[in-house]
Order: sequence, then C-alpha cells, then structure tokens
Amino acid sequence: MVEYGLYIGGSWVAPKAGKLFDAVNPFTGECWARVSEADAADVDHAVTAATTAQVGWAATNGATRARILNNIADIITENAKNMAVFESTDNGKVIRETESQMLFAARLFRFYAGYADKLFGSTIPLDSPSVLDYTTREPYGVVGLITAWNSPITLLCNKLPAALAAGNTVIVKPSEHASVSTLELCKLFEKAELPAGVVNVVTGAGPTGAAIVTHPGISKVSFTGSPVVGRKIAATAGEHLKPVTLELGGKSPNIIFDDADPEAATIGALAGIFGATGQTCVAGSRLLVQRGLYDEIVSRLAARAEEIRLGDPLDHDSEMGTVANKPQFDRIIASIEAAKSAGARLVTGGGAATGDHLGNGLFVQPTIFADVENSMDIAQSEIFGPVLSILPFDTEEEAVQIANDIPFGLAAGIWTRDISRAMRLVPKMKSGVVWVNTYRVVAAQAPFGGTKESGFGRERGEQGIMEFTSIKNVMIDYSDQARDPFAIKN
Repeated sequence: MVEYGLYIGGSWVAPKAGKLFDAVNPFTGECWARVSEADAADVDHAVTAATTAQVGWAATNGATRARILNNIADIITENAKNMAVFESTDNGKVIRETESQMLFAARLFRFYAGYADKLFGSTIPLDSPSVLDYTTREPYGVVGLITAWNSPITLLCNKLPAALAAGNTVIVKPSEHASVSTLELCKLFEKAELPAGVVNVVTGAGPTGAAIVTHPGISKVSFTGSPVVGRKIAATAGEHLKPVTLELGGKSPNIIFDDADPEAATIGALAGIFGATGQTCVAGSRLLVQRGLYDEIVSRLAARAEEIRLGDPLDHDSEMGTVANKPQFDRIIASIEAAKSAGARLVTGGGAATGDHLGNGLFVQPTIFADVENSMDIAQSEIFGPVLSILPFDTEEEAVQIANDIPFGLAAGIWTRDISRAMRLVPKMKSGVVWVNTYRVVAAQAPFGGTKESGFGRERGEQGIMEFTSIKNVMIDYSDQARDPFAIKN
C-alpha cells in the first residue's frame, strides 16, 4: 500500500490536516493506494511555491523551456508502460488504450516545446507615423489545472505543456477518483530538470478545487469535467473576474447516411461509443441512421457489440474495461433502466456484466437502444458509459435538426461518400469538432473544444497555447513632441 503526499515546491509534503483518502481499483474493488487530501492551507502553500518559481520560469528563454519539455517527453516515453499500469489500475481503462495515451502525452509535450520560443507578437501600423505600436504575449502567472477521472494524463497534457511553454507555473488538481497517475508523473518531472515549484499537485475533492478557483494568487483556471461543476467554476471565477477555459460534456451525434460504407460506419460507431467504456466527452452516444441503412446498421452493431471482450484492464487481450468508479457505475445502470421504462427498444446489453473472469469489477454490458426518440432523456443527457442510442431519420434536413437539438456542442460525425453533402453539413453542425468518415481521432496540432453546454476555449493546437497567454499592447511615441491635452491652438 503506497501513500502519496502532495507535490509542492519540488518536494513531497504531508497535507496540513493529515487527511488521506482511498484510491480504489475498479476491477478488484480494493483500496490499492492512499492519497493526501489537500485543504485551503495546502493550496495556499502550493500557490506560494508556484509564485516564487514563476519569476524565474518566465524569465527562462524559450529554447531552454523547450529543451526541458522535450526532456519530459523523452522520459514519459521511456516510462509509458509503467505509467499505463498506474492509470489502468486507478480508473479501469484497458491498458492497450492507456499505453497509447501516454505516448500521446509525450507528443503533446514535444508539440508545445516547439512553441516555447515562438510566442510572437505583432507590429501594428497606426494613423500617426511617429508612434510605434506592438503587442507581446505574456504568461498569466500561476494557473490552476483541474482534470477529470476518465483519462487523467491525456486531459492534463492537453493543458500542462501549453501552460509551461508559455511561461506559466501551475497548480494541478486531478480527480479524487483517479489521482495516482498524475502523482506518478511528478516523479518523472524530477528527472527532467524541471525547476522546483513550476508544477505542483494538490489532491482532493470539491473543496480542494474550490480553493484553487477562489485563490487570489491564481490568475486563470482550466477545467475538464462535468457541466454541473463547470457552471459552478465559471460562476465562482466570474465573481473574482478570473478567466477560465471549460472543456465539459457532450452528447455527440454520429450521423450515417444511406450512401455510407456500412462496414466503416459500423466500426466508427462502435469505437465512438464503446472505446474507453464510453467514458469520454466525445462519445458518439447518439447514432443517427438514415432509413435505408437503419436495420442493417442496428444488426451489425448488435453483433459486434456482443463480441467485445470485457476483462482485466491490465490484460492486453481485454477490449473494454470497467467503469471508473462506483458512483458512475450506479448512474449508468440507472440511466439504462430509465431508458427501458421510457420505451426505447433494447437491442443488446442492458445491465451489469458478470462472470468469473470479471470478479468484483464495475463492468457494464455494451448496451444498444434502437428506435430512440430525440425527446427521451437517454438521447439528451450525457450518460458517460457504454450506452448507445440509435435514432432513425429520413432527410438531410431532419438529420441536422436532430443532431443540433441537444444542450451540448462538443463533437459530431458524418458518414457519407458524397463529398458535397459532407461540405454542406459541416457548417451546419453546432459543435466544436466535426469528423467526416472517421470518429474519435485526435492530433496534437488540431484544436479541441466545444460550444453551448460543452464549454468554451480550446485545447491542443496553436489555439491551446494562446489560452495560456494574455496580450500586452505597447505604444511608443518617438516624435519628441509634447502632446499637452490642455494646450489651446489658435
């Protein structure tokens, strides 16, 4: 049993109140680590360390920051398999996915290392020829990064390397349901010459996050999580006039037209909802299928879903792992039962998965409902689990109407061989991401974020680093003329 302290100022420290909480393995149901619970005093300690370090970190030239970020990328790559074990043990995601996510985390560090010495401003021509005007991009200072439990390292690395490349120092709070991999990442930072205090990690639940959002020494907050918590963070940050980036939930429409390749679309729909046990904000949980392919797609998906191998997340042969924690497991099961009561047609799955090889794990059967009406709660509310709703449609216009008739606007998918149709539909999708003939594909270079209740701001890509800088305008009058506003000219 490992006990983790807080990581503050380059050192492991005990929480001031001395409280710890359990890290529970969702496959075995057993506590496998103990994690410190930070309070407001611990957050204040972390902010002091980050504030002290930020002066030197911001003054460090971009080439040096880039070298350190590339060092981190190298060390993450070297330790990807071990880091994947920590993450899969903590949240139940299959190791075949967490291993690739560790390599993607390293890719994000390399991508933003390339920006560390390229934070250019601009020169702006003014009406007066004797006034020079230019802009610079500067770090906010100390920023708070709050992440969710479904993909702790990926979600953190969507933010962290961009914040560091821009010259900020950070206070990280991972979810209380999956903190261990983030704490283990700190051990890798120590090997990469990252100065003490540049990255600090405080663990805990809601009160710890609230202390970050309200702390006057933290100049910006970036949050990934539920819309419910996102609203609270936005409201609280607004009271303090603190900028935020919010990457929240989704109920993404994945649209299959009659002219789509049915095999490719089936695979895309399958990966879109059952990858990561459906615990992803971009899950294609609403599958819109045109009538001509409807029965075939439902049949194909049911057959493929029933072949998915559930099992130990650390076994490379397992294709789907557990739900990450018991509260989420209970929410998913309750949503499935509500859909049954509402009249959605259950095609396959429909409850907890059991078996000797599944032990006490929090497994949910890959579940598909057909003939779902868009007004049903299962079509409107984010379930965040392996539950697919299939909705029929007849026309292109109807598909657009159904797709956009949700509170969220994170992602959408379009499956068609007709490039003209795809180009017509892309601008009509009210979402931050649109995939055409693919789904749930990410890239370091591609910006990511949503609209409506899916949040605002962008991560990854060039836009991701801009979220962690503010623009300063500089105006220099070199005319040597006195500009007395009260001088009277005849």
